Amino acid sequence: MNLVLLQNWLDNASFAVLFVTLLVYWVGAAFPSLPAMAALGTAGMAIANLCIATLLGARWIEAGYFPLSNLYESLFFLAWGITAVHLIAENGSRSRLVGVFTTPVAMGITAFAALTLPSDMQAAEPLVPALKSNWLMMHVSVMMLSYSALMVGSVLAIAFLVVTRGQNIQLQGSSVGTGGYRSNGYRLHKAGELVTQPATPPVENNGFAHRFETNPSNGNGSTAVLNLVTNPQPETSTQAEPLSPQRLGLAETLDNISYRIIGLGFPLLTIGIIAGAVWANEAWGSYWSWDPKETWALITWLVFAAYLHARITRGWQGRRPAILAASGFVVVWICYLGVNLLGKGLHSYGWFF
Repeated sequence: MNLVLLQNWLDNASFAVLFVTLLVYWVGAAFPSLPAMAALGTAGMAIANLCIATLLGARWIEAGYFPLSNLYESLFFLAWGITAVHLIAENGSRSRLVGVFTTPVAMGITAFAALTLPSDMQAAEPLVPALKSNWLMMHVSVMMLSYSALMVGSVLAIAFLVVTRGQNIQLQGSSVGTGGYRSNGYRLHKAGELVTQPATPPVENNGFAHRFETNPSNGNGSTAVLNLVTNPQPETSTQAEPLSPQRLGLAETLDNISYRIIGLGFPLLTIGIIAGAVWANEAWGSYWSWDPKETWALITWLVFAAYLHARITRGWQGRRPAILAASGFVVVWICYLGVNLLGKGLHSYGWFF
């Protein structure tokens, strides 16, 4: 079998499958009454994942080394990782909205690799001496998997912002951290104590406030009673419309899945950076040389470390961590592709200027 011809067919096939899958997900989002669209979208992502895995396997057999030595190979490995993480996220969230956001990213990556890169950057070439090491698989593969997970988690955070229309809502799921959901509107008062509590903003609790009142029925006002009362607000042109229960449930699911996938990608990024430092010491005699790639890898690590710190210890939830994760999506792309194409350093594939 001609492995080169097989690779050329598979990279175009993966792009075509992802393009059709993108249309399926978007049609399913526009017409929710079509239940078959969700299953077709999942099947399309699985087929694309299998096509890319076969392409990488053929490349491995043809070249004789793990296919992560140039930009073409790393782009397809990244696309494979994104499709794999997508399947995990979709299975966990049970929402077709995941594919609406992740499929364009995977399709754009395959289109750039298969249709935009020049043929000399797509061809397999013998490894340079510095890459003839087992660290090629150990470092680069872990870094690419971390990029895949962080990108999917960041994209789901963007989906959360779209679903909530950017409103600052209060979540009660299992991913709000130790400090999350502290201000839930409940306070403990002694019996007979006069209770005055400011109304909770309707954006935070979707139009409800909780307060304690004394029960006068026993004559002495010694029993504290918890009442749930609505907090009516006057209609104004600037007041955001309360979200429907369906949107709130979907937003909580997206927030939870995004948090967990970023929690998976961050330790992979940490391991990859450490492995890269060890490899750099063996190849170049220095653990850290402030190469542009190393600098942006550190910036990426700091952004997602701040995200996890804010959620786990500071109790951030909802819009603020989602914005931080969305900014991490841009940082990951700069670290992975921007530095390699626009900068000049030890990790560069070449620069345009």
